[in-house]
Amino acid sequence: MIRSGLLLNFQILSSPVDSAFLCCFAFLAGFIDAVVGGGGLIQTPALLLFLPPQLSASIPLVFGTNKLASLCGTSVATIQYARHIQIPWRSIGPAAFIAFLFSFLGAHAVALIRNSHLRPVILILLTAVAIYTFWKKDLGQLHAPRLSPQRERLAGLLMGAGLGFYDGFFGPGTGSFLILILIGGFGFDFLIASASAKTINLMTNLAAVLYFASHGHVAYQYALPMGASNMLGSAVGSRLAILKGNRFVRGFFLIVVSMMILRLAWDTFRNP
Repeated sequence: MIRSGLLLNFQILSSPVDSAFLCCFAFLAGFIDAVVGGGGLIQTPALLLFLPPQLSASIPLVFGTNKLASLCGTSVATIQYARHIQIPWRSIGPAAFIAFLFSFLGAHAVALIRNSHLRPVILILLTAVAIYTFWKKDLGQLHAPRLSPQRERLAGLLMGAGLGFYDGFFGPGTGSFLILILIGGFGFDFLIASASAKTINLMTNLAAVLYFASHGHVAYQYALPMGASNMLGSAVGSRLAILKGNRFVRGFFLIVVSMMILRLAWDTFRNP
C-alpha cells in the first residue's frame, strides 16, 4: 500500500511552471516562518492551488508535502538561531522532545477527525493573540524569565504536548502560539521566544514528516525543490531577525498573525 502510494506520487510528473510558483511561495514561507512562524499560511494554500488535482485532493498528502518542505527550512533557522541566540535548553529541550511525540499522534489524527472544525476556534484564539500583542506595547521587549527552572520545565512539557499535537494535526498559527506563550507565560523576549519556538517546531515537523512519509503521503518531486527554497528563505529570515532584534520581530509577528486571521476567516465563512 505504501509502495503503491509512493509510485503514484512519482508517476505524476511535476509541471515546471507549477514547481516554480511553489518554490517562490516556499521561499516566502521559509522567510516568514523563520522570523515569527506562520509559514504554513503561505505554503499550504499554494500546494492546494498548484499541485495536480489528483494530488491536492488528498489532504494528508498536502500536509505531508508541506511538512517536508517546512522541515528543511526550520532546520536551517534552528541552526542559525542556536549559533547566535542563547536558547534556554533546560526547558526548551524537554518541550521539543514531548512535542515530537505528540506531533506524531496529531499527524495520525488527521485521517480520523475533520480538522475543519478547528477553524472557528483557532480564528478566535488568533484574534485574541493579535489584540493582546497590539495592546501590550512592551510585550516581549525585555527578557525576564518569571518561572523557576522546575516550573519552566513543567510548563514547557505541557506546551510541547498541546501545541505538538496541534501542529501535527492542523498547524496554522503554531509558531505564533508558541511565541506568545513563551513571552507571556515564560517571560522571554521576542527574539529568544522566536529562536526557542523554532527548536520546538523543528521536532514537530520531523515527527509529522516521519508519519506522513511512512504512509506514502509526500509528493517528493514537489517537496524537495520546495524544501531547498524554504531553506534559502529561512536562512535570510532568521539572519534578518537576529540583526534587527525585538522591535522588528514584534512588528512582523503582528503582520503575520493578522494575515492568518484574514486567511482563516475566509476559509471559515467560505466553507462553513
